Amino acid sequence: MIVHGHFYQPPRENPWTGEVDEEPDAAPFHDWNERIYSECYRANAQVSFIDERTGARRIVNNYTHLSFNFGPTLLTWLQRTHPDTHSQIIAADAESARRRNGHGNAIAQGYSHAILPLCNERDRRTQVRWGLADFRYRFGRAAEAMWLPETACNSDVLDLLIDEGLRYVILAPDQASRIRKTANSSWQEVTPGELNTGVAYEYRHRNLRDRSLAVFFYNQQLAGAIAFDRALASSAELVERFVRSGQNGDLVNVATDGESYGHHFKFGDLCLAHAFEVVIPERGLKATNYGEYLDHYPPVAEVEISHGADGEGSSWSCPHGVGRWIRDCGCQTGGDPGWNQSWRGPLRRALDFVRDEAAAFLEQTRGELFIEPWAARDESIELILNPSLSSVFLKRHAPRLFTIEDEKRALLFLEMQRNTILMYASCGWFFNDISRIEPIQVLKYAARAIDLMKQLGLPFSSQRFLEILSQARSNKPGPGNGADIYRRSVETANPANQPADILI
Repeated sequence: MIVHGHFYQPPRENPWTGEVDEEPDAAPFHDWNERIYSECYRANAQVSFIDERTGARRIVNNYTHLSFNFGPTLLTWLQRTHPDTHSQIIAADAESARRRNGHGNAIAQGYSHAILPLCNERDRRTQVRWGLADFRYRFGRAAEAMWLPETACNSDVLDLLIDEGLRYVILAPDQASRIRKTANSSWQEVTPGELNTGVAYEYRHRNLRDRSLAVFFYNQQLAGAIAFDRALASSAELVERFVRSGQNGDLVNVATDGESYGHHFKFGDLCLAHAFEVVIPERGLKATNYGEYLDHYPPVAEVEISHGADGEGSSWSCPHGVGRWIRDCGCQTGGDPGWNQSWRGPLRRALDFVRDEAAAFLEQTRGELFIEPWAARDESIELILNPSLSSVFLKRHAPRLFTIEDEKRALLFLEMQRNTILMYASCGWFFNDISRIEPIQVLKYAARAIDLMKQLGLPFSSQRFLEILSQARSNKPGPGNGADIYRRSVETANPANQPADILI
């Protein structure tokens, strides 16, 4: 059996100060990162319970048992604010690798949790490469797999994962379209209820058919029970659900938000620890991770994935494919009767306008500041992780000897690009209104990118940006439209409304 936890929070830092501003809704904590850290991330690193057999107190690090991924921006925050917990997570991966034939429990994640099928090719590549580089930096090894934000994918995404040397991916069962046993057999259409999630499948690269990666589809019924049906109320009942979900000794694997274990469900961390440490061994079951499993059980059939209702891609949380992050598809999270999410389209178009203008400006640096601007951007994750490397980095990518002013301009261009990457965090579109903190946060990264364009003397049209954003109307009478929200809640986020220090 495999339990995978997806641990993620959107980047919350004020892009001008690098600090997380106070979020009153998270009270009594300063912000949501701190609240969920207390209830979940730290809790799972040091679960305490009394062993009923011995009467002794046991301290369990659940990350030594879970297959897991952490968002790179969340780990960055943890390393800065709670380094002990960050170290416990890294140590748990190393311990699991020792137990499981070199296969650590941790896998990578797309860098800023962007919906990868909706990214253009260039941004998708950067999201993947930054995620893999962040993983190598923290865990000291190459990632075997990458968690796709919202499990959103299409063939472009999976082909890119193969190109980047990854071994497997985890998807929802309704993302499978059809399967076949051998290359010469006929394809069979599948539905979520028909798909056997107890085996691995093989996805073949569209252009390089001899290259592939394994695909695991998690048990959706069991995942729903953990997330919504109080399966974490009892460790014995949780394990019993795993037993009942098994078919002929096949793998039972489940993937859920990691925040289920302690944040969404109080004491979920305790349930998990007791299940792994006591109940699973008593039942004679084996917990493993996907890398170790593949060593013994390679894929049994080839799979083609669904590209969703609109052909843009599929995901685990939108039955319309990836519509939730681009249009009013009908998915929502609360709100009053009659509310709509038609603001999603204009919000994405406004951010795309910032992205495309920033990309054109970066391209103009070719031969002046960078030999190959896009290679420099892909590799600039080095500076995000270690800003002290800036001189060495620039010497490698500069087409000539730089002055101090040249170095400053080059770093400003890269900082501009970093903010365009961060502004696509999926939470900006997930909920019910553009006036929430999540859309405001992604707009802050857009504003920071615009601010940097102005510092660089680039002719960005703020008027056109606001015209597009004004088409996004709040469901509430007070906030107005996206342009109103931007002026009131975004531009004011820069405390002094002055150029800020470069963060990379």
